[in-house]
Amino acid sequence: MTTIVLVRKNKEVVVAGDGQVSMGNTIIKSTAKKVRKIEKRNVIAGFAGSTADALTLFERLESKLEKHAGNLSRSAVELAKDWRTDKYLRRLEALMAIADKEKSFILSGTGDVLEPEGDVIGIGSGGNYALAAAKVLIDTDISAEEVAKKAIKVASDICVFTNENINIEKI
Repeated sequence: MTTIVLVRKNKEVVVAGDGQVSMGNTIIKSTAKKVRKIEKRNVIAGFAGSTADALTLFERLESKLEKHAGNLSRSAVELAKDWRTDKYLRRLEALMAIADKEKSFILSGTGDVLEPEGDVIGIGSGGNYALAAAKVLIDTDISAEEVAKKAIKVASDICVFTNENINIEKI
């Protein structure tokens, strides 16, 4: 598992993730990069779940964005449809938090495309801890990036599947 937090504040969008990869109760890697940016489309994404599955979904998201001229809403819905109905994709175990300058979504393998009401998303094993911390910090004077960093830090203090090796992408 992992912890991903997405924060929107002052026209800045940040996705942060921890770097821990676990297999059962064993830490396999502490510096994994679970956040990515699609430069051409100004989209950022964070993944929780199986690494190979997440990378497959990221590639699919990128191709959907190309097909739909960068329309994140349409691309997210199309990816979720494929994920739910395709025999191969249906077995993938991951969650995605994705965003562009205007919208943020959580995507799941059950076909969910959720647009949260607030300016924060948290997913993964420590997602609820990071979400709670970010919701408290969002109303302070600190930047979106600092909110995300502090939220991951809080999650890493509570969740054994989350560490403090933070990767950040922003638009």
